[in-house]
This record gives sequence, C-alpha cells and structure tokens, in this order.
Amino acid sequence: MPKILIVDDSMFMRTLVKRAVSEGMGGTPFEFQEAGNGNEAVERYVQFRPDLVFMDISMPLVSGIDAVKEIRNFDPRARVVMVTAVNQEAMVADAVAAGAADFVVKPFKPEQLVAVVKKHIGL
Repeated sequence: MPKILIVDDSMFMRTLVKRAVSEGMGGTPFEFQEAGNGNEAVERYVQFRPDLVFMDISMPLVSGIDAVKEIRNFDPRARVVMVTAVNQEAMVADAVAAGAADFVVKPFKPEQLVAVVKKHIGL
C-alpha cells in the first residue's frame, strides 16, 4: 500500500489533500500520515518512510524548504512535492534547489494532485 505524508500547518489543507488523493485515485488504498510543521515532517518521514510527501512551504518553526533539506539528507531518494501559494515563485525555486521533486500551486484542483501521485509513485 503506497504511503503518503501530508505536511501543512493547516488541518483543513491536510484534509483537502488527503480527500483529493483518496477520491481521485478511484479507490486505490493509501496509508496517510500528517504533520503540522517542518520538525514533525522530518520526524514522521524517518518513522513512516513514505513513498511521497506533500509539503507546504510556509510553516511555523521550520519551513518546508528546510524540512526538505533535512529529509533529503536522511534519504536522497525522497520524493517531496511542494504545495505553495501563488506568488511564491522564488520559494519554489529554493525548494527545487533543496531537492523537491515537484510542486503544486494553491488553490489546486484535485486532478493536479492525482497527476503528481501517478507521476511520482507510478500508479
């Protein structure tokens, strides 16, 4: 069963991502974990070893960019997809330089998340 870690300081956004992936993949079962900040993201990644991570860029404590760096130091093959607001192009470039595999811009359409899952997990 594919494992996905969803990292966002907004519980609403985490729920939205989970629902979009679950419903959009037509019944494919996933195991989800969630984190509310960059510190939790790194801890959960190490424990959970997900196949894919959806990571918000702007979060309290540790940013998504710093969390990507830590995760990639732990696992150079980690597939992290940044979820960012419009007008954060410079931050997206920093995230890609830090090792992010892809990005999705908020507000996103569910089919965008599904396409990213298919691209990076190969379902």
